[in-house]
Amino acid sequence: MFDILAQVSHAPEASDSGVVSGITQTFHVEWVPFISQVVSFLVVAYLLKKFAFTPIQDMLEQRRSRIIEGEEKLKVIEKQLAESEASTAAAIAKANDEALRLITEAKESAAIFSEQKSQEAIASAQQILAKAEAAAQAERAAIKAELKNEFGRLVAATTSQVTGKVLTAEDQSRINEDALAKVEG
Repeated sequence: MFDILAQVSHAPEASDSGVVSGITQTFHVEWVPFISQVVSFLVVAYLLKKFAFTPIQDMLEQRRSRIIEGEEKLKVIEKQLAESEASTAAAIAKANDEALRLITEAKESAAIFSEQKSQEAIASAQQILAKAEAAAQAERAAIKAELKNEFGRLVAATTSQVTGKVLTAEDQSRINEDALAKVEG
């Protein structure tokens, strides 16, 4: 092989046909089989390009585009998931705040209700005490009036027995008033 290169490089400047004929003789190139091989190669290359390489390249391009779409969808899903988690956390925080507010309001309402019931119970107890005291005073007054009448009758009876005379209503009234004035004073 180095011989051929040496011959070609040392060859005198010949025409292009001389160089080609020299190469064809050195490599024993025969034109009919060479051209048929070139045509066969071109046909096979065309068929491979049309039926093998192009479909494979299309399939690879489709896969590449699906992978890119999948990655984009994954990014969108991750973003939506993060937003969903944030909104869920916000909703939970809001619900907790609302629950705390409701609990506080319930405690305040219970305290107010308890205070109202306590005030009502105190007022009711005071009314009962006032009624009991009024009833006791009325009973005392009735007993006092009864005692006054009985005392006056006893004084009048005792006076009539001591004096031996029958007292008139006017005498009994006057004696009762004098006796009650002395007892009360």
